[in-house]
Amino acid sequence: MNHHATISPAAAAPIVHIVDDDEAIRDALGFLLDVQGIAHQSWTDAEHFLLDYRDSMRGCVLLDVRMNGMTGQECHDLLLQRGCTMPVIFLTGHGDVPMAVEALRAGASHFIEKPPQEAQLLAAVREALQRDAAQQRLIDGQRAMQSRIDQLSPREREVMQLILDGRLNKQIADELDISMRTVEVHRANIFDKMGVRSAVELAGMLARALPA
Repeated sequence: MNHHATISPAAAAPIVHIVDDDEAIRDALGFLLDVQGIAHQSWTDAEHFLLDYRDSMRGCVLLDVRMNGMTGQECHDLLLQRGCTMPVIFLTGHGDVPMAVEALRAGASHFIEKPPQEAQLLAAVREALQRDAAQQRLIDGQRAMQSRIDQLSPREREVMQLILDGRLNKQIADELDISMRTVEVHRANIFDKMGVRSAVELAGMLARALPA
């Protein structure tokens, strides 16, 4: 297996994962990325890449369409089944338009013909890395928000939902058959645990971290 890389495959740092059975292409892509200071790792086939794949991997995948053994499309399908969110850039030497359309419909980031033009490839890689970073920020935000929500008691979650629905303290007290003072205590605890100072701030935070 030809792993020549700058970072281990399990690292969470963003890198370009090159999967291509053509050694000359792997070397050329690696050289181009090195010159640009972009970290990368390479695999000789899809099977070995899938063996090394971890959910913690960040960056993007440069994936050859036609390889010995598993095809790039088959590899992409399996990555999607495993919940991979990294953008995938397909490389092909055959200019198969229907294949390109199918790949893009399946969620591929780009479909580039070999030999790729340097500017086109680098633009696609940078866009894919930016997209992955934005996606990771969203995922991290959702996890952080969920961990805060998990700290709330069942009653606090009820009160929070009513606050988000725009109910006043008195309305919440009447609906839950509790005292105004109890609602005030719950509200204070919710704001403290969620790290906000107002209902508006709470609603904004949840809308950003947990989009519909």
